[in-house]
Amino acid sequence: MKISVLTMCPEFFDSFLNSVLVARGAKRDLLNIEIVDIRSFAGGSFRHIDDSPYGGGAGMIMRAGPVVSALESVLSENSHTVLFAPAGNTYTQQKAHEYSEKDHLILICGHYEGIDARVYPYCDELLSIGDYVLSGGEIAAMAVIDSVVRLLGTIRSESTEEESFENGLLEYPQYTKPRTFRGQEVPEVLLGGNHEKIRRWRLKESLRKTAETRPDLIAARQLSKEEKQLLEEIKEE
Repeated sequence: MKISVLTMCPEFFDSFLNSVLVARGAKRDLLNIEIVDIRSFAGGSFRHIDDSPYGGGAGMIMRAGPVVSALESVLSENSHTVLFAPAGNTYTQQKAHEYSEKDHLILICGHYEGIDARVYPYCDELLSIGDYVLSGGEIAAMAVIDSVVRLLGTIRSESTEEESFENGLLEYPQYTKPRTFRGQEVPEVLLGGNHEKIRRWRLKESLRKTAETRPDLIAARQLSKEEKQLLEEIKEE
């Protein structure tokens, strides 16, 4: 898989590209990340890629020309182009799976007060990583890359199958040694070796955590008979 990142701050990615999973993906030829400096596509000795907005207003707007030129320099027949913007669809684990199946993913990082809207028609979709504002799309790009790289085989598949959001629920609590930490004990069921009891406990705790913190996920889920029963037990406790 190839990922091209279009940014005006390529130095942001220096240490990120050497992080464990990203470097492992590159070493195993699972991933090829290309960082493209949008400034190199701006004319003039000062490489200006921004200007004041038409109609007035605070801040500066990234010009369409350099962004589109940078995009066209990496575009291929199998490319899927994503522009980070507050108006985009919210990023989800399902979307991460979709991206992991792409041959070539292009991520466009905005900056300043935004990008000239005439760039939008050149993109396949707009994407948001949450209802808050960042100074640029670089952090969002790193979040997307990290979540996608994990699905490419850089870690064991068993490590991702039961994680939060993979099955529509939040993950159950996890424990490791020591058995007792400052008066807190590991749940006895995890120590008994009964795999069916452990499975049922984990499902119940996953349902409990999801119902308490993300009831919207429970509401959207088609519950199995066992899950309904476990939720009733939780209510009665």
